[in-house]
Amino acid sequence: MLQVSGLFLHPVKSCRALAVAAAEIDEHGFVGDRRFLIVTPDGRFVTQRQEPRLARVDALLGPAGLRLAADGCGEVCVPSAARHGVRRVTVWRDEVEADDCGDEPAAWLERLLGQPARLVHIGPTYHRPVRPSKAQPGDVVSFADGYPFLLASEASLGQLNDRIQENDGEPVPMNRFRPNIVVSGGRAFAEDVWTRLRIGGVTFRNAGPCTRCIVTTTDQRTGERGKEPLRTLARFRRNRDDPTDVDFAINLIHETKRGTIRIGDAVEVL
Repeated sequence: MLQVSGLFLHPVKSCRALAVAAAEIDEHGFVGDRRFLIVTPDGRFVTQRQEPRLARVDALLGPAGLRLAADGCGEVCVPSAARHGVRRVTVWRDEVEADDCGDEPAAWLERLLGQPARLVHIGPTYHRPVRPSKAQPGDVVSFADGYPFLLASEASLGQLNDRIQENDGEPVPMNRFRPNIVVSGGRAFAEDVWTRLRIGGVTFRNAGPCTRCIVTTTDQRTGERGKEPLRTLARFRRNRDDPTDVDFAINLIHETKRGTIRIGDAVEVL
């Protein structure tokens, strides 16, 4: 039987994931997932692609707001109600309006990264539709790369790690892929052909495979990089439409815009 075995929030895009037992859903995805973003002074988004040291940053959500912490840099708190004007920021090709979180978190990020940066948050004027080729009316997304959810399979990771070890590599943990939903049961890579699914009363549709990048080679505790899993994925998971890309896990768009998903929920393929 397919069921949910892991749920993860990423409060700040590209900082450490937060494991949860249950997660609420709103129009953007999981409440609290990728609602904060680090940007350059001119508004370009910053991720582990450019700054692998972001993997060292704990991002914890609480009633009072967001707390960022990293070894050697201490911590900084961002109150929930903090608003310091609106900034125009860019995520890939999308330009959106976001609320600036102020000078204190900006100073903390500059100490961490060694260069100026700002922290922004989804605010009242934020609006970012899902790319038109995959969207239906009302489909919007947070600061995630392109889609509200990423689902990964334990069986698929198991097969990938078997192949990595056959090539004398070290197996990689699931957090390298930064999923929102992890499922157990079923066959490896069965998720590739799912069209729609239902979890905890929430219906999703498959928005296609997730093309993987250098972030998957980044240790999510230390920020150090290696060659896996991209080296092995390139041997058996090349994208059919663009062989220069390799795929692992699937993107999802939720058709049900409110609900709650819990660990242990059954996954029904429709």
